[in-house]
Amino acid sequence: MDVPSLAHFNLRRWYAYGEETLANESGAAADGRPLRKFVVGALVRNPHAGGGAPAALDAVVHHSAALGVEFGRRLRALLGEERAASYGKACVVGMAGEYEHGNAFLTTAFADPVRDALGGGKAWISSTGKRGGPGTAIDIPLAHKDALYVRSHYDTVTVAFPDGPGPDEVLVLFAVATRGRLHARLGGLAEDRIEGRDGLR
Repeated sequence: MDVPSLAHFNLRRWYAYGEETLANESGAAADGRPLRKFVVGALVRNPHAGGGAPAALDAVVHHSAALGVEFGRRLRALLGEERAASYGKACVVGMAGEYEHGNAFLTTAFADPVRDALGGGKAWISSTGKRGGPGTAIDIPLAHKDALYVRSHYDTVTVAFPDGPGPDEVLVLFAVATRGRLHARLGGLAEDRIEGRDGLR
């Protein structure tokens, strides 16, 4: 018998991934601080896996708020003294589930506690998802947390984990980055011109 390990959910594993980029693809050293990206993931038992007719997903949406609180705590610990400048979320749904099952974990009920843990944010959070098995790679989109149209912060972080998701699991993911792309030079709204900017370091 499964015992819920966090609020309503049975979790099998937590993941933490990080990378630090010191130079761009041409070998040019970072224009300022290195770019650091972090991803927290959780393998969650899908309560609707193997179901027949579509079921209401309200319980997943409601209880995902507690999951968001823990994601926020773990991301804050990975960031240390740095602050998130951009973020994004994603899911990979095991093959016994529907893509919609994964999306139920990614609504504002889940995302708002993460946003709060990261010091707030004014822009909506980019997201993506897919169905797949263990080792499925997914590109998590990143965009500035306070203004969606900051071109320098459009980015991606790619992750894959060899043991999940199983057929009856959902891999829930949230990513952050500490700055925009190295040597971004496409113009548009600059980060330091965002109205109400809260002093990113």
